[in-house]
Amino acid sequence: MTITANPVDTVIAAARAFLGDRLSTNASVREQHAKGEDANPPVLPDAVAFVESTEEVSRLLALCNTHGVPVTPFGAGTSLEGHVVPLRRGISLDLSRMTAILEVNAEDMDCLVEPGVSRHQLNDHLRDQGLFFPVDPGSHCSLGGMVATRASGTNAVRYGTMREATLGLEVVLADGRVITTGGRTRKAANGYDLTRLFVGSEGTLGVVTKIRLRLQGIPEATSAAVCQFESLQAAVETVIMTMQAGIPVARIELADADQMRASIAYSKLDFQPLPTLFLEFHGSPAGVQEQAAAVEAIAEDMGGKGFAWAHDAEARSKLWKARHDAWWAANALYPGCRGITTDVCVPISRLAEAITGAKALADAAGQNTCIVGHVGDGNYHVVILFPADDPQGLEKAWALDRQIVAQGLALGGTCSGEHGIGLGKREFLEQEHGAEVLAVMRSLKATLDPKGILNPGKLFLN
Repeated sequence: MTITANPVDTVIAAARAFLGDRLSTNASVREQHAKGEDANPPVLPDAVAFVESTEEVSRLLALCNTHGVPVTPFGAGTSLEGHVVPLRRGISLDLSRMTAILEVNAEDMDCLVEPGVSRHQLNDHLRDQGLFFPVDPGSHCSLGGMVATRASGTNAVRYGTMREATLGLEVVLADGRVITTGGRTRKAANGYDLTRLFVGSEGTLGVVTKIRLRLQGIPEATSAAVCQFESLQAAVETVIMTMQAGIPVARIELADADQMRASIAYSKLDFQPLPTLFLEFHGSPAGVQEQAAAVEAIAEDMGGKGFAWAHDAEARSKLWKARHDAWWAANALYPGCRGITTDVCVPISRLAEAITGAKALADAAGQNTCIVGHVGDGNYHVVILFPADDPQGLEKAWALDRQIVAQGLALGGTCSGEHGIGLGKREFLEQEHGAEVLAVMRSLKATLDPKGILNPGKLFLN
């Protein structure tokens, strides 16, 4: 009788030949790679590969493709939609050691980095050159993960998302081939835009090993402010009027009264638990003053309680750290609770209806929620909190999530403004785009990854 070797064991044995002890089957290491920050059940990979070069990624993918072994890319593990859960086990491909900043072209305002570089690391490196990378999701995520999920964040209203910031990529395909897309020019009309295809593909079409990014000049002047309102409606209407007036705010963020209550307790903020806008203005000193005065006048007309200014870097840093810590603050508000988050984005004209409607749905369902949002571009997150020890708690939270997404879609919005689809939003993809669009997406997947080894189970329900 012939005994056939397990394909995973074959891959592990072969990969150890060039990865050595960077190919780990240690239980604790596998547990660390079983999930991200999401509420999906963890799944242990069979092994974790800590790669350090494009060549190693290429060799490992070719090996896994030959034997049909699944590969799940892993960056910083901060995903909120289950992207890094190795749903079908296999190899968790950890890119966190690929942290080289390979080029900075200050005159052309671009750079080339490896996928394990964080935005914090890049900005620290750029600071003395008068440049910065503006895409700011708020977490300590890797740039590779940000490309994979088409991330955005607090600065997107002025500087755009990873779609606009990514000039080109080096990508390893499922069979180990290495391709380079895009380039250093700011525009090109020379064939299919493959860079845009891979940005937001969530590791299902290839593994990104180098990223060329567009940089921005550090503004001459920066000022931040907080404005509070008696009602959520008034706060959101202020945002809509600001955007419709064409005022170039750099950041305009919303926290509802529940989120402010959480952030005041968690981040020790000296504000009231009221609907609040966090704003930041970039430009020349005169330009910043003009922008701020225009927004302050709009806020005053809407009943805003006046601007609390944060002019110096330390005060601004404290303010934005509190905003970035909103997820942790919301989860800490109710001891014994966990949270999931929606990621709906709607046209700016429907924003007030969407956010107040989402809060009404939560109140009707009897669910505790906190709302935050990058509201300058219509993107808002409802953090739905549920008792961790309630067997039905997670399903009730998902039920509310479905209602909020359905409401957003009905208003002309999208189920995911920046977190991606992963596992958490798969059921909404066809609702939003229709069966024919999904068929085209599946055909692209089948062409680039015919054996289905790359991040299987993500994006599509089956």
